[in-house]
Amino acid sequence: MTKFTNDQKFEAITRYKSSLEGMEEIAKSLRTFTSVVANWIQQFDYHGLAVFEKSYASYKVQFKMDVLNYKQENNVSSYEAAVFFGISSPGMIRNWRTRLEKGGLDALFSKKKGRPSMKKTNKQPKQAPVEGSPEALQAEINRLRMENEYLKKLNALVQAKGTSPKKTK
Repeated sequence: MTKFTNDQKFEAITRYKSSLEGMEEIAKSLRTFTSVVANWIQQFDYHGLAVFEKSYASYKVQFKMDVLNYKQENNVSSYEAAVFFGISSPGMIRNWRTRLEKGGLDALFSKKKGRPSMKKTNKQPKQAPVEGSPEALQAEINRLRMENEYLKKLNALVQAKGTSPKKTK
């Protein structure tokens, strides 16, 4: 989708207001939909040129709920609510309503975008337990058990190799 500058939007509005061209011709010359041009004209009529100043908006949950409540209480379309509140796209309001119905109020919170930052962990060497403490004694018991298991397996392998018939001549 093409992004339009504020100058292009204002020029399209003035072309329409001066009755030089219709919405369809303006939309065709800009290679966009007629509904987009109609949205620009209505927003300009309602809010003036200031509605085109912000390029990116992050809406709080309370604002989203206000828009959805207004839409429901006054029985207006998403298109009319977008014009009233100065929201660039009526599809955004429909998206909010769908997310509210599916996920509840928590679904309206903005999610962080992008890859999560790396965790900064302090790699401190583990301190050896104090000799004679229960942790030190348990660690020594575990080490001796592993050593015994290793020696048993090694002994079994040596015995198995000694009793196996020799295949080489």
